[in-house]
Amino acid sequence: MIEFEIPQDVRALRDRVRAFVDRELLPLEVTGGAGPPDPETIAAVRAKARAAGIYGPHLPRRYGGLELDWRSIAVVFEAAGRSLLGPLAINGAAPDEGNMHLLREVGTAEQHERYLKPLAEGTVRSCFAMTEPPPGAGSDPSMLRTRARKTAEGWSIHGKKWFISGAEGAAFAICMARTSDDPTGRRGATMFLVDADNPGMKVERRIETLDHMTPGGHCVVMFEECQVDDAAMLGEVDEGFRYAQLRLAPARLTHCMRWLGVATRAHEIAVGYAAERTAFGRRLSEHQGVAFQLADTEIELHAARLMIWHTAWLLDRGERARHESSMAKTFVAEAVFRAVDRAVQVCGSLGVSNDIPLATFLRESRPFRIYDGPSEVHRMAIAARLFRRSGSVA
Repeated sequence: MIEFEIPQDVRALRDRVRAFVDRELLPLEVTGGAGPPDPETIAAVRAKARAAGIYGPHLPRRYGGLELDWRSIAVVFEAAGRSLLGPLAINGAAPDEGNMHLLREVGTAEQHERYLKPLAEGTVRSCFAMTEPPPGAGSDPSMLRTRARKTAEGWSIHGKKWFISGAEGAAFAICMARTSDDPTGRRGATMFLVDADNPGMKVERRIETLDHMTPGGHCVVMFEECQVDDAAMLGEVDEGFRYAQLRLAPARLTHCMRWLGVATRAHEIAVGYAAERTAFGRRLSEHQGVAFQLADTEIELHAARLMIWHTAWLLDRGERARHESSMAKTFVAEAVFRAVDRAVQVCGSLGVSNDIPLATFLRESRPFRIYDGPSEVHRMAIAARLFRRSGSVA
């Protein structure tokens, strides 16, 4: 049975997170695309989050986290997402959050100590190096061209990665490389943990992008005869595609949780503005053209929240939830952008100004419809599963 009532302790935690965001983070927000917060600011807000008892809702207690289930994480991540600084403060931002989940599930005890522990404690950052420039892997991971060749000492990795979020300043990368050829495209990739000081890995450049708030930016990363030993292999050889799915399904959902918080905040700003601003002798809220836009946002955010909660419930039951996470990612990404776009429209010139954060939200949220699978790719996968389930041929 699905229970929609939020437990009292989770409600209390959500309210503490929301109060923390309002008190500690909103005053630190910088509009106008000034870039991500500096490491000192991130460290400071994380220290405050620990003191407030809200740090690491998704992390094990042995690493200072709260070890919540997915349904509770959904509630807390949404509350933290009301500020773009919120996920960073609780150490629940991408790509680190997804990498921590992957390390927990696949890593050895030694890898937990060397990589997961400092990442969970918030003393280092990481990146996930899978995407490549054309004709390499992008929306289709089976096009992976980076190669790892077995050597007497371990492995030699060679290839070029593109749009690797958080690469600049990351302590290590989880690199996907092809280790064998499989005609089905389902096997043949392996994950490797590569330290940033490895002379064979180089951050070539930081790509100028629409969004500006990701620490470490989005980068081109080169692996040139990058030597790693066998202990650097994450999981088993040739099982990287399977592990990528293990990482991506929950990571898609946590993205949805965080961005739902942004959309909720944008909606709050628009509702407050419409209730106060007057035009043509009436408040904007009394004009049907404005009121209906905000009603549509209210409907879509409610639907988005329920899709997130249902997928989280499936994950808590131990199910893979690939189909549901694809549907949630597609719907939520598009609903979030519509919500922010409507908020900008309702607020007019103020909405496109840098006096309030809506313009920043619009710019930062637009790429969500592309990363972790573009909406079109998810629709293709959803349709393929639909036709397989019905016994038809897609």
